[in-house]
Amino acid sequence: MMKHFVAALFLAVSLAAGAALPAGAQEEKSYTLTIKDHKFDPAQLDIPANTKVKLVIKNLDATAEEFEMSSPKRERVVKGGQEGTIYVGPFSPGTYEFFGDFNPKTARGKIVVK
Repeated sequence: MMKHFVAALFLAVSLAAGAALPAGAQEEKSYTLTIKDHKFDPAQLDIPANTKVKLVIKNLDATAEEFEMSSPKRERVVKGGQEGTIYVGPFSPGTYEFFGDFNPKTARGKIVVK
């Protein structure tokens, strides 16, 4: 009997917690950028408009690289062989360029917001 009560209580609390989420609450959107041979892959990242997203940057090179955006200003240094996270957005529709500050000629890319 006690097991059924505990299970019912757990279910009720879980349902109540779910109901307490704001309307329109969504799971966090996450995208991965890889740095290899001083280049970003993918070089173009398509993301939804008006949404804050998480970028996971995996640096497969032996040397550090800095993910950088000029407008809006965002930067994150990722050591060689490691990964880092940066949040960007929400953006209006358009194209936003990013680059590797330590290798700006080869490490280039853009975020296309639709």
